[in-house]
Amino acid sequence: MPDDRLKSYRAKRDFSKTDEPSGEHADPNGGRRFVIQKHDASSLHYDFRLEIDNALVSWAVPKGPSTDPSERRLAIQTEDHPLDYADFEGVIPEGEYGAGTVIAWDTGHYCNLRARKGPNSMSMPRSLEDGLVEVWLEGEKLKGGYALKRTEGGKKPRWMLIKMDDEAADARRNPVSTEPDSVLSGRSIGDVAEEAQKPKKAAEAEESDRT
Repeated sequence: MPDDRLKSYRAKRDFSKTDEPSGEHADPNGGRRFVIQKHDASSLHYDFRLEIDNALVSWAVPKGPSTDPSERRLAIQTEDHPLDYADFEGVIPEGEYGAGTVIAWDTGHYCNLRARKGPNSMSMPRSLEDGLVEVWLEGEKLKGGYALKRTEGGKKPRWMLIKMDDEAADARRNPVSTEPDSVLSGRSIGDVAEEAQKPKKAAEAEESDRT
């Protein structure tokens, strides 16, 4: 993977302080993985990431994804992340970029729906350039077609994440609310935050015993 794909990602992070992966040892595999990470930072949001050309192209979705085709969810494109970020769960420490707790809310694989549309089919990089991404997700919580459409305005590229009207659409579901925990570890945001505090609390207790 060319270093410039992750230049912005690495510039924002001090890897001596955060446990986030640097991407230096990520294994390029040409896959089609997606992950949606629940991120309790300055405000709770969901990071929607698609594996494209050996990096995770990423959008911050403040309200999280919907299964209702009538809803349009704002998705703000952020810096590309390394492939091994897809498995990251933990607490980004205070003072670091994106400080807060992260869990893998959903993950799975996707296919490019625009690649199925005949002689004028689009690759994923070309779809990004055109401002229209159409994918079929096969996750544990989300399935079916989703479209990302670029819109105008904002300092960072703004898109809309929209559920396609297919057999997986369900206006009655609200998985963001009803299925809050990690698909990798089964933990909640609170569980991960609490576990991260245990070494600190143990050290404080040991110091207290000595005094």
